[in-house]
Amino acid sequence: MHRPRVLLRFPVVPLILLAYAFVRAPLPVLAQTINSQQHAFKVVNIVEGLEHPWGLAFLPDGGMLVTERPGRLRTVRDGRLDPQPVGGLPAIAAHGQGGLLDVALHPRYAENGLVYISYAARGDGGVGTEVARGRLAGHRLENVQVIFRQQPKGSTGRHFGSRLVFDREGYLYITLGDRGEQQRAQRPDDHAGSVIRLYDDGRVPKDNPFVGKPGWKPEKYTLGNRNMQGAALHPQTGALWTHEHGPQGGDEINVIRAGVNYGWPVITYGVEYVVGTRIGEGTHKAGMAQPLHYWLPSIAPSGMAFYTGDKFPRWRGDLFVGALRDQMLVRLKLDGEKVAKEERMLKGVLGRIRDVRNGPDGLLYLLTDSPRGVLARLEPAGK
Repeated sequence: MHRPRVLLRFPVVPLILLAYAFVRAPLPVLAQTINSQQHAFKVVNIVEGLEHPWGLAFLPDGGMLVTERPGRLRTVRDGRLDPQPVGGLPAIAAHGQGGLLDVALHPRYAENGLVYISYAARGDGGVGTEVARGRLAGHRLENVQVIFRQQPKGSTGRHFGSRLVFDREGYLYITLGDRGEQQRAQRPDDHAGSVIRLYDDGRVPKDNPFVGKPGWKPEKYTLGNRNMQGAALHPQTGALWTHEHGPQGGDEINVIRAGVNYGWPVITYGVEYVVGTRIGEGTHKAGMAQPLHYWLPSIAPSGMAFYTGDKFPRWRGDLFVGALRDQMLVRLKLDGEKVAKEERMLKGVLGRIRDVRNGPDGLLYLLTDSPRGVLARLEPAGK
């Protein structure tokens, strides 16, 4: 009878503060050690509760920028998510698979503070992928400029792309999907289903392959791509590599070269979703490139990074690809422009892996696509 009265004498505020401190404490390392073919590692959850995180960029001061698809740009510092999103973003259309997508820093970010974002936006004819840049100042992007607008827009909610990558010469590459309308990937006057190449301010380089060609969008660098959600520069050659979703099977990895037609939907290793019938004319056609690698059945790739760090020395030079299907991380051992070996890791451990990044600290970072997504990293499990 007396125990409840004793409990009620404890101050309430310290208990609340204790509970708050517990919630805000750094998230624990997952208990198990994972033994891969080359390294034993553990998974550390840095931040939980992100709403469909999509892209990740590392700030020079050790912080990180993370996009959430509904339209928020978040900052992570010292392992903690800033509760205040970055303001000043342009109007973003959270439409189907679209929303706030990738984020990248200008190669001279330390000098100019420029942050680039790709996102779905409304305009004449519907919704399409756009790219904007602005200077990060505290919790805001300032002097925001839209430097690319996909044309024409479309009404579907599918296949927006899009990854942002700067090459060694400072050109910006934007990967775009076909917007769920297959034939758009072969149209010269349509941005959809292609890689876009621009100067950092949105101007079109004069040596783009279709500049001056009647009826062609001059921003286009390739055509015949379905939906590219992974892109990274090869650490030795500097070439842009991308991967794209196939339909039912036929996910591809490609090395991107100026003016190349990558075939979709004329050639593909995939088939239609519902009835499994053939798409296009087969798997080969003169004048259309073969993929460097493809998956049957599909793994639904999203996010990719070449590992260049020193924390996992036997992984150095390998290509890591996130997979939404089967919720896994795929490691590809390369022999030039061929895949020599494939290893599948983390199957069902974290969830649908949306993005993969090689961190400046030599560790691999992952984002999971979920209403309560996770920012995690892989660390060596010990000697």
